[in-house]
Amino acid sequence: MKKLDETEIIKIFQKTFGNKNFISEDVESFRIGTVNMIVKVDTLVQSTDIPSQMNLTDAARKSVVACISDFAAKGVKPKFGMISINLPKGISKKTIGKISQGFKRASKDFKINILGGDTNQGKEIVFHVCIFGSAGKIIHRKGANVGDLIFVTGPFGYTAAGLEILLKNMRENDNFSRKAKKSVMRPEPRLDFGLKNKDYFTSSMDSSDGLSTTLNEMAKQSKCKFVINNIPCKKDIKEFSKKHKKNLERFVFHGGEEYEIVFTVAKKNKSKIIRNAILSNTPVIEVGQVLKGTGVFIEKNKKLKPLKDLGWRHFKN
Repeated sequence: MKKLDETEIIKIFQKTFGNKNFISEDVESFRIGTVNMIVKVDTLVQSTDIPSQMNLTDAARKSVVACISDFAAKGVKPKFGMISINLPKGISKKTIGKISQGFKRASKDFKINILGGDTNQGKEIVFHVCIFGSAGKIIHRKGANVGDLIFVTGPFGYTAAGLEILLKNMRENDNFSRKAKKSVMRPEPRLDFGLKNKDYFTSSMDSSDGLSTTLNEMAKQSKCKFVINNIPCKKDIKEFSKKHKKNLERFVFHGGEEYEIVFTVAKKNKSKIIRNAILSNTPVIEVGQVLKGTGVFIEKNKKLKPLKDLGWRHFKN
């Protein structure tokens, strides 16, 4: 019997609901009267999403970050949230206190009002977060034009390396290890940057399922070719991958869990993007360009190598 991955499962639901024209996006939008509502839901599960070394305060906050990052990529300000939690029987008051502090911290960090939610009993901890906002429009995954520049906030590779260190209990006690593990425990979505630059993005997407997945989805929906000529990583990632005999591209392009923004802009707006990045203290990296054609490619020594979508897939990875 064939094992289904996340994409195939979603297609079954779409077919059941008769939504033949569904276009995958980071958020959902619908109108209530004259208000265009923007909504995002995300789920964080203890056994698959929370490393054993991660405290529950950080885990609760991270469950909110997953939604906030998508709002950032869409150029929408989040305003309200509802949170459902699944807790094992006998959980302590102290543990509940840690979880509640994580949600409180997220509420303060991103200036959202948590309205309420639901509590249930189960075998493990699960956080199900729903964030609401409103906007006249969103920045879509499609929209890149031939001639546009491709940018990312970044750099990439730290979360994949951090998960490797945590899950394999690697004894790495240097600054790189601390930086990599922090990227897993306390990610910082680029909300302010996304809000300030929404008028300049021609297309945009959150990178949390992996940079290769994001680039391929944006290129596919935009019906253009994305050529990457600058791998967005720093020297310490290269040194870590070399030291442990790991493929650098796996860390940078296929790791996932980076809550960064991948976006395209017209060349005429490059200076505005750079200026706003400096003002908001957000690192941005120009990684390539949009050309006529299809697919995503890495350019090296004037040769093009296809960049396959090898990012995160639930039920498959």
